[in-house]
Amino acid sequence: MIRVLRFRGRYVLLLAFLILTGYYTARIVVDGLENRRVSALSWSVANKLVVIDPGHGGIDPGSKGPGGVIEKDVTLEVSRKLATVLGQAGAVVLMTRETDVDLSDSEGGRLITRKREDLAKRVGMANERNADAFISVHVNSFKSGPREHGAQTFYQPGSKEGEKLAKSIQGELVRLLKNTKRRAKAVDYYTTRNAKMPAVIVEIGFISNPREERLMCDPDYQGKVAYAIYSGIVKYFASSATVTNGPVDKERALETFMNNEGKVFNAP
Repeated sequence: MIRVLRFRGRYVLLLAFLILTGYYTARIVVDGLENRRVSALSWSVANKLVVIDPGHGGIDPGSKGPGGVIEKDVTLEVSRKLATVLGQAGAVVLMTRETDVDLSDSEGGRLITRKREDLAKRVGMANERNADAFISVHVNSFKSGPREHGAQTFYQPGSKEGEKLAKSIQGELVRLLKNTKRRAKAVDYYTTRNAKMPAVIVEIGFISNPREERLMCDPDYQGKVAYAIYSGIVKYFASSATVTNGPVDKERALETFMNNEGKVFNAP
């Protein structure tokens, strides 16, 4: 009887192992196929003007993690990586800042005044250039407890295109990071409210969470976050593309894409 129970126990463990192995293998295969699909859809961002806004900067450090990591440094690194991958796909990228600066002109003025001026210039930069999308990168913080975690994308209430863009990005953050089940959420922010194009704020995680704070400093993880945002942008533009009436010259279209130089515009 004991031998039978041991045999059954080993059988159950083996079966559980095989099921788990199959499950994770399937996830890897599915993700690989989905990433190939994103690559195939990358044409959708060619020549699109995307404004990337690394949150905070200069006199405004943003949130600070328990280990001393500062939000403005993390957002800049992730934004740089996002700009690179978008540029490689043929998008025209404009960064609102590329160094540790804010965009206000009121030196020595009140912090709140400088912050308002800074935000106005960021979104104004996108509006003046008729950008196709505005992506603001931030990190979240919950000082009442370190357990809150996960990236989340926000859009302006009432903005249908902003909602589509946010859901597309959030879906890719969930798929690729595999550490969040959060959903895109409508919240009224100054930049998304005043942007004349689809605009989102991507909170890439909680800097108040020690584990996520460490991840935010990892270049590989930063790259994964940047790719997830990029993937969401690609899928958004692909889903919004209009169908042409006439036949498509596939060879010429491919040649145009291959010769398209991805550009990163310097912030003023």
